[in-house]
Amino acid sequence: MKKLKYTFFTVLLLVGATSFAQEEPAQEEKQPGHVNTNKFRQLYNEFATPNQYRTASGAPGPAYYQNEADYEIKIELNDENQTISGYETITYHNNSPDKLEYLWVQLDQNIRKKDSPALEKDGSGMAPVIQPGSVVSSYMTDPFDGGFNITEVSKDGKELPHMINFTMMRVEMPEALEPGDEFEFSIRWNYNIPEHTVDRARSGYESFPDGNKNYVIAQFFPRMCVYNDVEGWQNYQFWGNGEFALPFGDYDVEITVPADHLLDGTGNLVNRKDVYSKEELKRWEQAQKSYDKPVIIRTQAEAEQIEKGHSTKKKTWKLQAENVRDFAFTSSRKYIMDAQAVKFPKGDVMAISIYPKEGNPLWEDYSTKAVVQTLESYSRMTFDYPYPKAISVHGKNQGMEYPMICWNYGRPNEDGTYSDRTKFGMISVIIHEVGHNFFPMIVNSDERQWGWMDEGINTFVQYVAEQDFGENYPEAIAPNSKYPSRRGEPSKITGYMAGDQNFISPIMSNPENVYQLGNNAYGKPATALNILRETVMGRDLFDYSFKTYAQRWMFKHPTPEDFFRTMEDASAVDLDWYWRGWFYTTENVDMGVSEVKSYYLTSNPTAAGKEMLARYGVDPSAIDAVYVVEEGGEDYDPAMKGKSMIENAPNLQEFMMDNFTPAERAKLKTPKHFYAVKFNKPGGIPMPIIVEYSYADGTKEKVTYPVQVWRKNDAEVTKVLATDKELVGVMLDPDLETADVDVSNNSWPKAEEESEFDSFKEGTQD
Repeated sequence: MKKLKYTFFTVLLLVGATSFAQEEPAQEEKQPGHVNTNKFRQLYNEFATPNQYRTASGAPGPAYYQNEADYEIKIELNDENQTISGYETITYHNNSPDKLEYLWVQLDQNIRKKDSPALEKDGSGMAPVIQPGSVVSSYMTDPFDGGFNITEVSKDGKELPHMINFTMMRVEMPEALEPGDEFEFSIRWNYNIPEHTVDRARSGYESFPDGNKNYVIAQFFPRMCVYNDVEGWQNYQFWGNGEFALPFGDYDVEITVPADHLLDGTGNLVNRKDVYSKEELKRWEQAQKSYDKPVIIRTQAEAEQIEKGHSTKKKTWKLQAENVRDFAFTSSRKYIMDAQAVKFPKGDVMAISIYPKEGNPLWEDYSTKAVVQTLESYSRMTFDYPYPKAISVHGKNQGMEYPMICWNYGRPNEDGTYSDRTKFGMISVIIHEVGHNFFPMIVNSDERQWGWMDEGINTFVQYVAEQDFGENYPEAIAPNSKYPSRRGEPSKITGYMAGDQNFISPIMSNPENVYQLGNNAYGKPATALNILRETVMGRDLFDYSFKTYAQRWMFKHPTPEDFFRTMEDASAVDLDWYWRGWFYTTENVDMGVSEVKSYYLTSNPTAAGKEMLARYGVDPSAIDAVYVVEEGGEDYDPAMKGKSMIENAPNLQEFMMDNFTPAERAKLKTPKHFYAVKFNKPGGIPMPIIVEYSYADGTKEKVTYPVQVWRKNDAEVTKVLATDKELVGVMLDPDLETADVDVSNNSWPKAEEESEFDSFKEGTQD
């Protein structure tokens, strides 16, 4: 039987995969050459060349450097006319190998000048219907008179030449700053604080009917730009969407406010005994030992009593922070405050909430819980939170982040009631903004250029923390439900990805140049990372690689390539196809089941088999072969369907008897059915094929084919299923894991499953 063995496998090699496909032979036509367009090609053309500063592995190189800026700041907040005046001394450390001819300083408040070009950056038109408030704000109101008034730029009392270009100020030094040297200079300034509930500013004040105000203050001082190995000076103007690129440094800040205000901000409060009452100080000490629940530092009753007064005296709060990239603070006489300790290996962290009575009872019930959950979940995914505190401040319509402090929306009705939408909106924004301490306050990416690196990555970890919150606080959600995350679930991004291509930008776009910033910088990258974790890589590989990235780049300035390269370097998973499809293009995911054919095997030569052998010059009578018969085809015999393949093909049984021992034959499978399932891919992004097969006996089988099945044919691929059971249904992506934008083509038979999928789509619109 050696001859039989040889000839049998020779035929298998000849007809191989084409047996089931019944493909026509390729025609010999001269085709023009082309460049490599394969979706799985490497990203060498898109990535920057590795160098001594940033390695090919995604880690900082041996010559990596970053400059530092230390600040001594003294400011006063005038509650009568809503202004800030300040004086700062900046010590800039040139750790680069370059000689710096000048320094660039950011003046972000200048975006709020009356003549700011940012006011005219977008086109406009006359809509058929306009809300009254829009008419007043657009056509009847003068722009807010904001922006920095720079009254002094000096060194040792001598004026330094300087030039202001919109939101950037170039400072001339007496001589170039050599590598390793530092330069100390001072700036004096003042500006009008915007009412953020009117002007939608990232910081400002909210005014209440009784005249009291809550201040959430950031971008309040001239700040140094980043100088690095990627761009030199990052002095791209602040237009409003692209946020901030900032160097790390130490801060020593003194803030003078009305004496009856409660204030907190970035860094350690070093004169707490001078600014707290004895009772507040006692409660603070209790909170430092309370790990299971918050301690109220200033009660609602106390805050309500204080806000009735209006002190004309002043009090100075002193805060110090080390190795932070920015500074922000909040101040008001209306504030309630609570705090809870969170235990970490290197020291406790204080989770703090600050809010007016208008935030209760919602804020007292949930704010600090959300802060604690954020610190715990993010630390598990990245590194232990390194700062001494994390503060959540209630600001109407706000959602903005700074080191150790953030402002968050979520206000109950006047009678104290609130909807689930308000509750989960508040919890989610707190998790998101506190989470920004990790991205980008510590893993310090360039927000001005790559909005997704902080917003998208942060929204992904936010999704993880939200699900943890739902598990740890089940009383906060509906029974037997999971936390209702707004972003992160694959099904919730499909509407955007299937939308009008004229209004979609790649993730790898500057935030100023995208049409739908929420979907582009938050939703799509968060979903992409969630799919990468749950479906493509698996949690173990993803979590290890993600933590490696976070720890490599904590307190440093990573680029997108550093993230992409690290995720591959730490996992041994080639992801260039994934980064290209999800991050560099606007393509979407759409896979379908285009065809299912049934076959059986026989020893009897078929017309199709004879024709194929003839093409290769093989005489069917000269070999012993097994032939494939398509159900309903030319040689189909209904009596043969459903029989064991060795019943229909005696020569196959003979081959098995002659070449395998009884023990080996007992281990061989003898399927009765063969199905060729053809999958097509109308969408551009290749993804693993996750398919659920349903059988006549009621059982189901879930199979995942790796994404590499698309590497040689980007349009369609056929997989053969050999089974003892009769196949009655095929469902692609049954758990909606891949963000497939059109599930109407995901099932076979289509008519049986379409209504079920349509109803699912209607029920999950975001």
